[in-house]
Amino acid sequence: MSEPHLKREIGLFTALSTVMGTVIGGGVFFKVASVVEVTGSASMTLAAWVLGGLLTICAGLSAAELAAAIPRTGGAIKYIEYTYGKLPGFLMGWALMLVYYPANIAALSIIFSTQFLNLFHLSLAWHLPIAIICGLSITLINFMGARVGGALQSIALIFKLIPIAIIVIFGLFSKSEVSVSLLPVTVGAHLNYWTAFSSGLLATMFAYDGWISIGNIAGEMKHPEKDLPRAIVLGLVFITIIYALVNFVFLKSLPISQIAGNQNTASQAAQLIFGPLGGKLVTIGILISVYGAINGYTLTGMRIPFAMASEDALPFSQHLKKISRRTYVPYFAGLVEFGIALIMMFMGSFDTLTDMLVFVMWIFNVMLFIALFILRRREPELKRPYKVPGYPVIPIIAIIGGLFILIVTILTQFGLAITGLILTGIGIPVYYYHQRHTQASSKTK
Repeated sequence: MSEPHLKREIGLFTALSTVMGTVIGGGVFFKVASVVEVTGSASMTLAAWVLGGLLTICAGLSAAELAAAIPRTGGAIKYIEYTYGKLPGFLMGWALMLVYYPANIAALSIIFSTQFLNLFHLSLAWHLPIAIICGLSITLINFMGARVGGALQSIALIFKLIPIAIIVIFGLFSKSEVSVSLLPVTVGAHLNYWTAFSSGLLATMFAYDGWISIGNIAGEMKHPEKDLPRAIVLGLVFITIIYALVNFVFLKSLPISQIAGNQNTASQAAQLIFGPLGGKLVTIGILISVYGAINGYTLTGMRIPFAMASEDALPFSQHLKKISRRTYVPYFAGLVEFGIALIMMFMGSFDTLTDMLVFVMWIFNVMLFIALFILRRREPELKRPYKVPGYPVIPIIAIIGGLFILIVTILTQFGLAITGLILTGIGIPVYYYHQRHTQASSKTK
């Protein structure tokens, strides 16, 4: 009897929904407080969000060429491995499996629980149990199959955009005593211009994170060579527009002093626009948004250990590569990812987890952008259904932006950066140990 394999049943809309649904989570609601706090002005805040979107679009345009040329399940791991070799590819997979996806699931589950408690006025004793139930329920839903998980992603995207659209439409035309000046781009009093700019841009990156995850399900897409780059580019353009408009409404509704460091900005702005029920409406929107984002990370994240185990690259690969014969889902890999996320729910905080995962991910993002140049030179004959426009300018912008993010993180959050590097570096001895173990086992047979 042949082994079950992943089925190609994901189309463009589901892929687009996965990009937008994964990226649009809690960041657009929670990071505005951090951005305003470090910039001190409306003009620099909006500039940071727009520049963050443009940088992410350049990154997406660059990575889309690799995604279309190497449309394999495992996504960015396969692009890194194809370009640099087995060990770098393993390290990216290790970082995604151990840090990136579990940290996202854990952090967003914590945020979901926080908003759930606020909406229903529940005791703090329920905080961790609700976070666990949230993450576990999404894992179980995805065990029902890629089609079910994809359908949830599409539905969540539609419902999460409704409250955002209402806030933007009504907020733009509502009367306000707050004046928002877009030009010149200034910073708050007593703040260094470049420090405010770099810190503001860095604060937006979590809100834009998650777009590269779409490559993980390339092996289950009907037409990855066409739909993959379209989903990445269209999704990021729409997201940038949405983020800029939402933040403009927040800045138009509340004074800078009331937004800086205020995690309830969205709720308070909605109350001014819609009245007392506005806060509850936004909270419901945040719950739907965050739930959909967790689903996106769960849907794509469990494919990482599966793809690595399929090549016997991990300890216990024989278990991690198991697929349900009924739903064609890598269920054991999904349980492992949720187990790591569960530990992080007990040990980590939202800001610590999100800052670390952004730093680790951008290390490999920069490697991806450089890979574009390497493969263009090394394999000019490689079939490329899609080529990044504006080459080499767009990839160079992506590289410079990525290096900027890494350097600023090291300078401002050194301990966090070192922690991320250590967790990633642990993969090196694991890789060599497993290689020796595999070779020894093959000799004894």
